[in-house]
Amino acid sequence: MTKKQYGLGLRSAYAEQLLNKHQQLDWLEIHAENYFNPHSYDYHLLKQIAEHSPISVHGVGLSLGSFDALSKTHLEKLKALIDDVNPFIVSEHLSWSSINGRFYNDLLPLPYTEECLKVFIEHVNQAQDFLERQLLIENPSAYLAYHESHIHEPEFLNRLVEATGCGLLLDINNVYVSGHNLGWDNQEYLETLNLDAVKEIHLAGYTEKQLDNKTVLIDSHNQKVSEPVWQLYRKFQQYYANNIPTLIEWDSDFPSLDVLVEEVLQAKHIDLETSEVSCA
Repeated sequence: MTKKQYGLGLRSAYAEQLLNKHQQLDWLEIHAENYFNPHSYDYHLLKQIAEHSPISVHGVGLSLGSFDALSKTHLEKLKALIDDVNPFIVSEHLSWSSINGRFYNDLLPLPYTEECLKVFIEHVNQAQDFLERQLLIENPSAYLAYHESHIHEPEFLNRLVEATGCGLLLDINNVYVSGHNLGWDNQEYLETLNLDAVKEIHLAGYTEKQLDNKTVLIDSHNQKVSEPVWQLYRKFQQYYANNIPTLIEWDSDFPSLDVLVEEVLQAKHIDLETSEVSCA
């Protein structure tokens, strides 16, 4: 891609509306596991959409952080999808979701230890070798921290990049949610992270929940992007303006497609503002 591109998560609620290319959307992102059945109706729609819109594949079930071995069946299904759709980006999460062969629906956070880093490096290398391409790894949202963690998350990601050659998917909403819940400095996070490795940006909405006297932010993906997250996105663009593809995520309580396109246009507007300031 030669200029900055803006995309939207392709969900079944909007698939039929996107059979014809939308002028405001440069690309679309799918959750890989929703398309593991090549005979499904959703897969049929995806193939038509992929004829006019670049696709990125975002995995949620590889469980790269688990001490279990990677599932060869899962990898084979993922590779078959990639070979068929030819995405320009393939990404997964800095998380785990299986133990002793049992899988969970949540993307669970890792303790940031040397042992976990070693396992994650091995699994990313195995996945990249099998898929024969680079993976981007997304920073997670977190609500609690492990006592055992002694590596700051951006340093953990930097060492992962150095050891595997993977790229990063920077979720700005996750940085803000985790920063609020765990009490870290978001600016310091961005300044520590290897931004040269960032190849995609995610933006999404969160919800607030009161627990005792504390407000906890939940990465719910069912709201508009919040103003504090837009502000952090604006700072990121000012600090590191680049043609990194940006995606709006929305995964439940779906509004009309027009609402999501307005969010895409807001990201474009902020990028235009920051580029004009940089050129002044």
